[in-house]
Amino acid sequence: MATTPFTGREGITRRRMLGAALAAGAAVPLAAVADTAWAGTAAPSAPAPAPTRLTLPVPTGPHPVGTVQLHLVDRSRPDDIAGPGHFRELMATVWYPARDVEWYPLAPWMPTGALQAFLADAGLSALAPLAPLTAGHAGAPVLRSGRRLPVLVYSHGAHSYQGDHTIMVQELASRGYAVVTIAHQYDTYTEFPDGRVAVPLYDRKAPTLPGDFAADLRFVLDCVEQLAAGCNPDVEQRELPAGLLGSLDPQRMGAFGWSKGGTATACATLADERIRAGLSIDGPMQMNPPLAGDLDRPFMMMSAAFTRATDPAAAAFWSHLRGWRLNIQAQGAVHVSYGDNEALFPQIAGLLGWSGQQLQDSIGTLDPDQGVKIQQAYPLAFFDEHLRHRQGHLLDGPSPSFPAVTFLP
Repeated sequence: MATTPFTGREGITRRRMLGAALAAGAAVPLAAVADTAWAGTAAPSAPAPAPTRLTLPVPTGPHPVGTVQLHLVDRSRPDDIAGPGHFRELMATVWYPARDVEWYPLAPWMPTGALQAFLADAGLSALAPLAPLTAGHAGAPVLRSGRRLPVLVYSHGAHSYQGDHTIMVQELASRGYAVVTIAHQYDTYTEFPDGRVAVPLYDRKAPTLPGDFAADLRFVLDCVEQLAAGCNPDVEQRELPAGLLGSLDPQRMGAFGWSKGGTATACATLADERIRAGLSIDGPMQMNPPLAGDLDRPFMMMSAAFTRATDPAAAAFWSHLRGWRLNIQAQGAVHVSYGDNEALFPQIAGLLGWSGQQLQDSIGTLDPDQGVKIQQAYPLAFFDEHLRHRQGHLLDGPSPSFPAVTFLP
């Protein structure tokens, strides 16, 4: 579940669109959903069946997936909002290929406290019991194959959530990548180990600009290097999954992000050579000061609302790409089409009785099944080619398997 029309130069506002889309499509009062939506035709005396969860597509890779949360503090960046003596604080989640997962529970799509805060803000608290589970087994041992894992770091969009692209993230993990998703404090819904629930702030003083996100990305790269060296960066030194320490490859790191996170990915890739390849998922590329400087490392753009034809900042960034570059666009895609919305919104539409037009107003005309396959295939092909040197043909040009995808010159 994710997001919204462009509301300013910093990106897209997730909560406002979700609330508007669901409210516009609701055919029954949302307050009644949890009690009646799944009651079916059972007799009044019969107990109502448990609500059916929304589901995410399972990853298609050969490996099961594990996941673990990290609580991180960047002591080089004081936090003026939290007050004297406080520093920039983040939650991050590591996804990775795992083994022996049978004994480890599936992780929720969103921590309970964060989910409740998000849905309450959107006026949709009744949907909380239906929140999906992920394919990630919390705390499962890392699959060790004799070679370290390439690492990807993910940045979410404005007023969004680090799990918005779980389909993409767990697909990459099932294919042998370690993926670290970041919860950008003050611009997201997240939950800390001590039970604190953080929500977005609508304060110009909050560190929520694309440049702040980029600084978070680079700090998390530092933490990846600590993990690679056998050190635990978690503030509380909580136990990590067996095999995680020393399993990451700091010489093969990439970054990707959606919306404002895509802009932040571009900013961080320009500034930090540790990022060997960068992917922007419909990033507006709008910053103040503007993105500047030439980039000689591979960069890919998956466009929807923010095309080079309509977004001068995206066109300007593209003109400074001096290395391998690619810009694709799926016909019928809107800003949220390359994320979990493609799988979740059709299910919500069925639950709430939306018309086909109401669903299209929310996620565009791109076929949802095709949209899911696109987000599973193209980021994998990009990072495989540039971090693993696995040359495929998907990025060479249009594919009959993905008729909606066009290659922009």
